[in-house]
Amino acid sequence: MAGVSPGQEVPVVLSVLGRPPTGRPPGVLAACDGSDGSLWALDRAMTEAELFDLPLYVLAVVNPAPAGYPPGMAELVQESVETLVESMADGLRRAVATVLRQRVRPYAGEMSLHVVLGNVIEVLLEASTRQHTLVVGTRGNGGFARLLLGSVSSAAVHHAACPVLVVPAPAEG
Repeated sequence: MAGVSPGQEVPVVLSVLGRPPTGRPPGVLAACDGSDGSLWALDRAMTEAELFDLPLYVLAVVNPAPAGYPPGMAELVQESVETLVESMADGLRRAVATVLRQRVRPYAGEMSLHVVLGNVIEVLLEASTRQHTLVVGTRGNGGFARLLLGSVSSAAVHHAACPVLVVPAPAEG
């Protein structure tokens, strides 16, 4: 998708395979969970994608069963999983729209949105193998707000297969 205007809705690619679609050219991968940190990172990822004339892949990961399902329960929770994925897709669209509205210049690059089922760290590390840059915020929606670097950004810095840009919160002032 070429340039996106602030009022334009960006379609979301839903993947339930545990990883974003393959076979696409390397680009800038932005992890987005809707937190302030991920919105700042998304804005920076847009700038990086434009700077290097690369596609931007915005990725939200849904982990519907962090501890796994008890035997026989997977079918019973399928409707809840579908609702969760739809909610995450809607949240991802709103996050992108928020960043687009706040940018000084409209984003003029190619962008696609992806919602993937799986473990956040595993999905990001897998997706990083095919990317130019992975962009993450310092902290997401997890707990422990006192930490400077969250578990996802820490794992990305230490294990991603591409360069990682960790975007801190803007200076208060």
